[in-house]
Parts: sequence; C-alpha cells; structure tokens
Amino acid sequence: MNLQGKKVLVVGSGISGIGAVEALNHAQAKPVLFDENEKLTAEDIRAKLKAGLAADIVVGNLPEEIKRDVELVVLSPGVPVDTAFVEDFRKRGVTIWGEIELAYEIGKGTVVGITGTNGKTTTTSLVGAIMAAHCQDVDVVGNIGNPYTLTAIDSTEETVTVAEISSFQLETVERFKPKVSAILNITPDHLNRHHTMEKYAAAKEAVCRNQTKEDTCVLNFENSYTRAFGERCPAQVVWFSSKRKLADGYYLEGEEIYRSENGVSERLMNIHDMKLVGVCNVENVMAAMAIATACGVPMGEILSVIRAFSPVEHRIEFVATKGGVDYYNDSKGTNPDAAIQGIKAMDRPTVLIGGGYDKQSSYDEWIEAFDGKVKCLVLIGQTREKIADCARRHGLENIVLADTFEEAFFVCTEQAKPGDAVLLSPACASWGMFPNYEVRGRMFKEMVNQMEEN
Repeated sequence: MNLQGKKVLVVGSGISGIGAVEALNHAQAKPVLFDENEKLTAEDIRAKLKAGLAADIVVGNLPEEIKRDVELVVLSPGVPVDTAFVEDFRKRGVTIWGEIELAYEIGKGTVVGITGTNGKTTTTSLVGAIMAAHCQDVDVVGNIGNPYTLTAIDSTEETVTVAEISSFQLETVERFKPKVSAILNITPDHLNRHHTMEKYAAAKEAVCRNQTKEDTCVLNFENSYTRAFGERCPAQVVWFSSKRKLADGYYLEGEEIYRSENGVSERLMNIHDMKLVGVCNVENVMAAMAIATACGVPMGEILSVIRAFSPVEHRIEFVATKGGVDYYNDSKGTNPDAAIQGIKAMDRPTVLIGGGYDKQSSYDEWIEAFDGKVKCLVLIGQTREKIADCARRHGLENIVLADTFEEAFFVCTEQAKPGDAVLLSPACASWGMFPNYEVRGRMFKEMVNQMEEN
C-alpha cells in the first residue's frame, strides 16, 4: 500500500503507537494519534513524540469527521480486534493493520518471525545474538520491547530483522511474510482476549500464512497444536523434539542435542555446556539452531554463541544465594504452561510464589507438575483463592495467602531452609498489582539482593 498522503488513525499512544507515528511520518502519511484514556491530555501524548513529527492528536472520543476521512487504522497490540470501535471501521471498508504489518510494509531485508505461547523472548534474544555474530546489520524487535516500526525505517536489503511476535500482533497481519518463522508451542493463554483455543491457535499460525515452500517454519514436534499444524503448514517444516529421536530435525537424547538429516544423526552439544537451564530452554536452543541454520549461519558459529549466552531477565533467572537458599526470578512465567517449565527446572525443595491477574486459565497441570518439590505455595493477587482450591484438590496443604507481594516474600524467607530454592513463577499476569511482569521481577530481585546474609 502506498501510504503517502493517506490519513491513518493510530489507536493507542503507548510505545507501539508512538513508533507507528514515526514510521508513518517516514512514509509521508498523515497520522492521527488517538487514545481514549481521558486521563491523558494532548500535551501528555505530544511529549512522547520526537520533535518535528507531524500528527493530529485526539483524546477521549473520536469525532465523526475524522472517522469519515480515515483510510487505514493501525492498532496497538492491546486493542482487541473485535471491539465495536474496530468493527465500525471494518464495516466502512477501512483496512485494519497492527504494528507488524505496518513495519513490514515499510521495512527491507530478511525477516525472521518467532511466536509461541512460551519461550519467545529467550529464543528471539538467542537468535538475535547468533545473527549479530554472523551479520553486520541485525535488529531484534517486536514483543521483546523494541518496536519493529522504528527499526524498519532505517532497514536496508542487508538488514536481518529478528521479531518476537505475540498473538495480539498477529491478528492483523495481511502481507507479512518472514523468510524463516517459528511457532515454539501453543498452549492455553490469553483466552480472555481470543475466547477459544481455536482462535488463539489461528492467530499464532498467521506468522507463516504467506510463506511458501521456499521459506522455512520451525515447529515443536512435542506440542499437539504445532504437530497438527505441520501437516498443513505452507512452508518447509523443520522439527525439534525434547522427547524423541527424529529422522529429520533437532532432538534431545539424554544430555546431548543432535541434528538428524535423512536418518543420519550428528551430535551438536551437551546441554551442560550452556548457561540456560531446564528442558524448556533446551527446546528454545534447538529452535534457535534450526532458525539460524535456515538463515545460513554455520553450526560452529551457532554453538559458540549458545555456549556464551546468558539467560534472559525474568525467565528462570538465578538471582542470588542467601542463607544457603537459592532465589530464582521467573516473573515471565505469566501462564500455567510457562510456570510448569519454571518448576521443572528446580531440583530441590522449593517455596513458590504464584498468583496474579486472572486470564481464565486452568491450573491443574501446573499443580501436578510440582511433583512433590513445592514445600510451600505462597499465593497473591486475584487468582489466589482459585489456585489454592486447585492445589488442595491435588493434595497440597501448605498454602499461604498473602495480601501483598512484600508479605509473600517474607513468608518465603521464613519457610525456606538452607538447601531449598525460592521461585517466583506466578502462572499469572502481573496486572492489578504491577504494571507488567518486569516490574514484578525487578522488585523480587531487589528484595533478594537487599537481604542480609545469615
């Protein structure tokens, strides 16, 4: 789409919306930045924009005369696509995009698109590090916190863009076509937004909707959704598995990672030669190997980066040992499946902090994964009673309900003994108590680091 001179409505004045305005200026469009939050002022929003950027700013209600002239709507990821507001534009025949589609329209070079319920950030960061060691111009963007729209402006045909893409961002793609895509896994999450697993899975699958057999899609053989999708995937599929030997693909056998082609296997590395821990991270590493190989990176370079790569902040992140107790920050475990990986990575009695915002998740599989390791479950937030009831049904009795995060942390320090672990892995979003999981994780780390040694 030629954006020059078009009036484009950008919905939401967060980091994604601000990036969209800059990209639209670059494309010589006429952006209107709209935020329905009446607590903001036009001056507040204007202050977020770089000097010299052109944009009309509207706060509160969108006038009909602006609606009539809009030729394209760019939604921030937090705006549901099924609201009456969005549907009104759709009925008018107005195209609806998100940040990813806008950036792809403007950007150049090779694109890698990585999605999945869990593991996106670690895998994206690792692939970004591998590509940066191999190429001169690499951008790591998307849901990881760096708007794709801002880097797309300066991209060239030599640029490699590694994008972490959420289901929210994938709902509005049209022409987006990565050279290499990956769906790491699909498990229940964000059902308050997508309503059904079928719609959620369909959003994830959109990452490779426009790919062909000349492109590559990396899929998890051990996830029922991705395994079934592999049968109809339009791209060439490369599998990885943490549970079985594959005739073609990447797999874990014992403590060794192998790559197999036409039934011939090659040992690549021992899992203890890397700093990442847990089976979930072994899967992330295998996915990164497959993605980087599809991008033409020699395996020797890939392995060198993997061995040196440190865990992503807030994902099974070792914080410190205090009084003989190891403290781990897994604040990014914002759904039960992610939190399952967190507790699986623990190899000792564990005091676990869980709970938070209710995304209509089920917690039975998470509780079952405790496997006798959780000596005390400390619960906070909106879901604490719901999780407590579930845990009791599974025979766990040592449960403490805390009113504040500070109280929960104090309970952990009282319950944990030398040789134990304390794990923040909530299985829930942070909203209601914290603005995001990063703030929650950093508060936990500050509390740990402020502890005095006994």
